Amino acid sequence: MLRILNAIVENGLVNKTKFYQASTSELYGKVVETPQSEVTPFHPRSPYGVAKLYGFWIVVNYREAYGVHASNGILFNHESPRRGPTFITRKVTRAVARIARGLQQCLYLGNINSQRDWGHARDYVEGMYRMLQQEVPSDYVLATGRTTSVRIFVEAAFRVVGITIAWRGQGASEVGYAANEAGQRVIVRIDTKYYRPAEVDLLLGDPTKAKDKLGWTAQTTLDQLCEEMVKADLVLADDPHDEMSKRDPDMSNATDGDRRALAARVGCRSTYPNGSSG
Repeated sequence: MLRILNAIVENGLVNKTKFYQASTSELYGKVVETPQSEVTPFHPRSPYGVAKLYGFWIVVNYREAYGVHASNGILFNHESPRRGPTFITRKVTRAVARIARGLQQCLYLGNINSQRDWGHARDYVEGMYRMLQQEVPSDYVLATGRTTSVRIFVEAAFRVVGITIAWRGQGASEVGYAANEAGQRVIVRIDTKYYRPAEVDLLLGDPTKAKDKLGWTAQTTLDQLCEEMVKADLVLADDPHDEMSKRDPDMSNATDGDRRALAARVGCRSTYPNGSSG
């Protein structure tokens, strides 16, 4: 990023170039206020968040020091069927599809009480575009303004395949079971290996500035997002050529080549396990 910004300045392209930096709600980490806006102090809780903090401030620096039309989009979680299979939303919808097709017995998760502001990537790309149409560059939060726990996301995803999830137990012993089935089979369990060493408990964005300045609001509801993702994963579950998912449903033992192959099949970048609430 620094090299690109420097190239814009060194090659006399400041008046010909607009630069967008994909920032992240992970900057807020251990939040000091809710909801989080453009003026909320940052406190990242992961190496990823710390690295993105540098990206945010180097964009601000080049904007202020050299007049580069550079904007940060502080995007809260934005999902789609293209999401990598080890991110929490896609891990859930992929497991739901596989359980519905009899290819997987159980979904293992970490902190299901962690809360995120989930929206659709399609809506957020529109917001990115609008940032670059502004005469004056700035930083914007893109979010739905609604927060949902992993638990509720799981319930919504299973509803798409006609399964009602209920819960019993506490902590690491809590399980989710199919309440509308005669056998009430357990299909969600907690695995402490997915707990984050420094959890981000709650993220909730305040998109007021984006609404006022860009005329942008998120259009897709959580239920619509879940339905789209689960239906896409049902198609993959029915694909006889999806051998990787049949071998290793959790992708925990996958090689880099396996992940790249699956990512190419679903049209997304290769990803790696990142806990329960990425």
